[in-house]
Amino acid sequence: MHELWQAIADGASDESSLWRDCLRPSAERDLRAVFSPLADERFALGLETIYEGYLVHYLRPRLFAPADEDTALLLGDYLYAHGLVRIAELGDVAAVGDLSELISLCSQLRAEGSDGDGALWAATAAVLGTGSLDGPRQALRLHGSAAELEALARAAAGDEAVDAALAAHAARVR
Repeated sequence: MHELWQAIADGASDESSLWRDCLRPSAERDLRAVFSPLADERFALGLETIYEGYLVHYLRPRLFAPADEDTALLLGDYLYAHGLVRIAELGDVAAVGDLSELISLCSQLRAEGSDGDGALWAATAAVLGTGSLDGPRQALRLHGSAAELEALARAAAGDEAVDAALAAHAARVR
């Protein structure tokens, strides 16, 4: 799993000295996967890269500590894009679509000050690319209900794994 974190850090460092300057010192990094344990292993790097982008934008990032909000916005966008590229390289168009929807709906939730992002992340990771997220996402988008998403995640990954992911996510909230 250490290679995953190194790949995210190295990718950002190679892309820009600005991103390299945002990296936390090694001893201060939190190298715990949150949602990738719910997913197929081949999605882990892309999923955790995108999640790190989400954390940089809205919560407490594990690998990065941007100096200001402008840098955080740009770094988060870079991580979103780089994570999507990593998933696209796997040739799974449905997974890229699911992750794009995840990013969009998470932005909507944050703008509205609504809950449900943890269940959305868990369900997306657990059933990534299977085409089973449309109805549950719609329930969250239109009615503010994350119950269908959480149930979907639990059915696919099990209660224990989902509980661990949701607890780890809750710990990232500022």
